[in-house]
Amino acid sequence: MRSLPAPRLVATDLDGTALRTDGTVSPRTVAAFGKVEESGAVLAFVTGRPPRWMGGVASAVRHRGLAICANGALIYDLHTERIVESHLIGIEVLEEVVAQLRANVPELVFSVEYEAGFAHESDFRLGGLDRALGAARVESVTSRPCAKLLALHPRMNADELHAAVDELVGHLVTTTHSSSRGLIEMSAQGVTKATALAALAEQLEIKPSQTVAFGDMPNDLPMLSWAGTSYAVANAHPRVLAAVDHVTATNDHDGVAQVIEKLYA
Repeated sequence: MRSLPAPRLVATDLDGTALRTDGTVSPRTVAAFGKVEESGAVLAFVTGRPPRWMGGVASAVRHRGLAICANGALIYDLHTERIVESHLIGIEVLEEVVAQLRANVPELVFSVEYEAGFAHESDFRLGGLDRALGAARVESVTSRPCAKLLALHPRMNADELHAAVDELVGHLVTTTHSSSRGLIEMSAQGVTKATALAALAEQLEIKPSQTVAFGDMPNDLPMLSWAGTSYAVANAHPRVLAAVDHVTATNDHDGVAQVIEKLYA
């Protein structure tokens, strides 16, 4: 690795990047995160996760750092475990997006992520964390503003489905995906991990050139493009591997921690 000044801001995705495949944070990674804050730099977790999934992570990292959740829609203070900023999709936009997708992509089912809570249509197949935490079934996913609208298809893969969804409603919402199943995540138009991270950096008077970012999936691409130095873990999506400056070891081999240890040696 070339010699660089230690960054003032470290931004990392969680699932598939800083977290191990089983969803835990390794002791080595916890120690590396500690080095960032001990140096006086800012540690930001930039994730598609909602705040309700952050309790275990907050405890594991000893409530260090700030979390940009729901792909930039919600800013969550890990120290206080409170949402401090929201960027929501309005009801009218939700109604139009859902109507367009239902009319053009058969078999789609929907769920919605709120500032506090989650709801889903009866046919929406829940992932592991949502099954464990519980979620409400609703007749309508367009009844109130939400942080994130999710569309699930039983057969299409994520890349194929994303292309179709983005063509239909990309002018209304920001579309992306972060898993291998056919699940598309939609945020308010213009809201991404990068917009939220850039706003945080501006408040702190930190430049992109003073930022290092880590990711693994397409929802990380805006953030990785914005940061002065970008890393993908070796297990990342092919589009991410092609877009970054550097590749580190996999999430299960503490790839993020390996880089941080060298940056803050």
